[in-house]
Amino acid sequence: MVKAKTDEISVEEKLRALFELQQIDSKIDKIRVVRGELPLEVRDLEDLVAGLETRITNFNEELKSLEDAIVEKKNVMKDAQALIKKYETQQNKVRNNREYDSITKEIEFQNLEIQLAEKRIKEYKANIIAKKEIAEKSEEELKDRQKDLKLKKKELDEIVSETEKEEASLLKKSKASEAIIEERLLNAYKRIRTNVMNGLGVVTVERDACGGCFNKIPPQRQLDIRTHKKVIVCEHCGRILVDAEILSGKPVKA
Repeated sequence: MVKAKTDEISVEEKLRALFELQQIDSKIDKIRVVRGELPLEVRDLEDLVAGLETRITNFNEELKSLEDAIVEKKNVMKDAQALIKKYETQQNKVRNNREYDSITKEIEFQNLEIQLAEKRIKEYKANIIAKKEIAEKSEEELKDRQKDLKLKKKELDEIVSETEKEEASLLKKSKASEAIIEERLLNAYKRIRTNVMNGLGVVTVERDACGGCFNKIPPQRQLDIRTHKKVIVCEHCGRILVDAEILSGKPVKA
């Protein structure tokens, strides 16, 4: 959009454009308030779901590793038992005490290997039980969070669907109003909006007071505001002041 030549536009037209801009921006603010924290809630839930999915994947990998370790230890036991049988057969054929003692030590060693493997298998099984309990709780939590995420996404999509066309139309009108306001005045308006809680940079005089901070405005200053000859700001809050009749004239055109 080509910005209008601001030196060809009267102060009254600029004030009217500013007030119209404020009304449009306030409507946009309300739309965004309706959405509230939903986008952040959806993002947080997405992160939580992704974290739980990763956690469950890691648990499953750990469980598979423990199950593989149990199989490995059972094979160790099987091999040790086979060696014991072999050594026991050899014991019956020894020719001296030295050979007998050597084979006996081998049998003892293989029995220790079996005991150690049994101990490790018990530890692995206990670890599997503990991890399965945590994994099951994580899966339950994941299902709950996925349900929450689905509902929040649906809620957000409905709100966005209801408001996106209206917001786009208002943003277009906002740009049109901005086009006929000189840059210095527009920047002042935006700065005020940013610094106040309710986003009101332009307010009307209500019951002889500023519509933003509610401080009284002297009669002469109210008269100056009604003449639309210059831009007047509240001495207390800095908001731009206009009278309630500012929009009663012809619409401002860019």
